[in-house]
Amino acid sequence: MQSIFTSRPVLLLFCLRNYGWTLCVSPFATMPCLEDAVAGSISMKTWAEDGLSLCFLRLSEHATAPTLGSARAVGYSAYEYTIPPMEKAILKTDIQIAVPSGCYGRVTPWSGLAVKHFTDVGAGVIDEVYRGNVGVGLSNFGKEKFEIKKGDRIAQLICERIFYLNLEEVETMDDTERGSGGFGSTGKN
Repeated sequence: MQSIFTSRPVLLLFCLRNYGWTLCVSPFATMPCLEDAVAGSISMKTWAEDGLSLCFLRLSEHATAPTLGSARAVGYSAYEYTIPPMEKAILKTDIQIAVPSGCYGRVTPWSGLAVKHFTDVGAGVIDEVYRGNVGVGLSNFGKEKFEIKKGDRIAQLICERIFYLNLEEVETMDDTERGSGGFGSTGKN
């Protein structure tokens, strides 16, 4: 069986049901449903059998719980914001999450929002030990102010396998065909 980690990242928002992930809501300040369930390369069958969970906690009454329905979003705005043209803001979701061990969460743009309003999400990495309020760094590249209402979808979450590597300083690096060629060095555009 093919590993879900070796070929592509796991898009939580669209694939949770397919891989047997579940969301568990805890009304307490702890997240008892998180376990070290990820060990090595886990097949899709194992994920479904293990019932691996993305745990979340609502930090206030303003928080909108992540959904797996037609909205399929983890990032909902907990408050109202107005972002002027060519400005950015950190939007709080009032959601705390615990990504599975061996993974990290990457907060990405909500594609419809990005296309319709010329917005983008930046600086969105949630490592497995972060337990703060999930914030979304949203930039407005449009010509008009961008207004966000409480409960609006503002971002998506992708959970990806991460490898923790040893750092090793060396005297030289191997030569490659590309070498030190930077941006645009491999194509005509």
